[in-house]
Amino acid sequence: MNIIDPDKTAKPPSAKTITVDEESAGQRLDNFLIKHLKGVPKTHVYRIIRSGEVRINKGRVEAQTRLNTGDLVRVPPVRLSQGKELGVAPAPEDTSPPKEFPVLLEDEWMLAINKPSGVAVHGGSGVSFGVIEQLRSARPLAKFLELVHRLDKETSGILLIAKKRSSLTQLQAQFKGRETGKTYLALVRGQWPSNKKVIDLPLLKYTVGAGDGVSEGERRVKVLAHNDPTGMRAITLVKLSRLVGGYSLLEVTIKTGRTHQIRVHLASQGYPIVGDDKYGDFEHNRELKKMGLKRMFLHAWRLRFNHPNSDKSVLLEAPLPLELQEFIDHVQPAPPKTI
Repeated sequence: MNIIDPDKTAKPPSAKTITVDEESAGQRLDNFLIKHLKGVPKTHVYRIIRSGEVRINKGRVEAQTRLNTGDLVRVPPVRLSQGKELGVAPAPEDTSPPKEFPVLLEDEWMLAINKPSGVAVHGGSGVSFGVIEQLRSARPLAKFLELVHRLDKETSGILLIAKKRSSLTQLQAQFKGRETGKTYLALVRGQWPSNKKVIDLPLLKYTVGAGDGVSEGERRVKVLAHNDPTGMRAITLVKLSRLVGGYSLLEVTIKTGRTHQIRVHLASQGYPIVGDDKYGDFEHNRELKKMGLKRMFLHAWRLRFNHPNSDKSVLLEAPLPLELQEFIDHVQPAPPKTI
């Protein structure tokens, strides 16, 4: 009797094709794959996207590509460290602890949280468990949770999450159409000129090359001349809220949502945000750490938008985090009480 070893006769694993349904339409490719390839390190997910092994409708794509209903997503076989091949949607193996965040508003349509500094909004290269992954882990019964917009890892404040596909589409349309009002609180060194109220300078994203003094391959943003066709127009409105010791507390409203827009615009005027480790005054930042400020002073403070269901105007405010308020109190102590 011949005994057949199934491992020797088994066909080698092949790529799988997933058809995007209506529920997944509008989702980023990286988030879509992370959901379907549970247990695979996120760094590997991004690697197979960059290598071109993941395709949409037979074409190469990027991690941030948005999916449409009916798209055909090619997913290559993925090997786990144990040597097993993963198909689609294996048993979850993520052991990161789930986490909830301070809730500013929640209903059946959406969720607004106060994101702390130091937490990325989603997993990516070098980050395994961002805000959205932690929320999904903490709320396993939630059928739909998707980021409406983004905040930098170093920035704290208001972050919107959609709980329905229709909410995501409606809210993202408001952001894209510049129908929302987003105001940040930023602290800069010195006295901001009260007559400087609008910064209208185009921005360009670029990758740092070797010998530039920072990590090669790091993504940065710079200001360009008005007539440079490669730049994206960016408009920032600045209002001096008050002077705080030798600093200015600014209310900054962005009319466009470019990457690092506030940080680069303020730095271009000679007023970098205190604590900014990319575009700031690095020597002064070292002094700030000794004074207790170990993060960038940029906070998504106020957000106005229309509710995705009722269309009524909603105004949210997130109070300054304790570490930022304590720094303000340190540089400008309250006046002594009179008897």
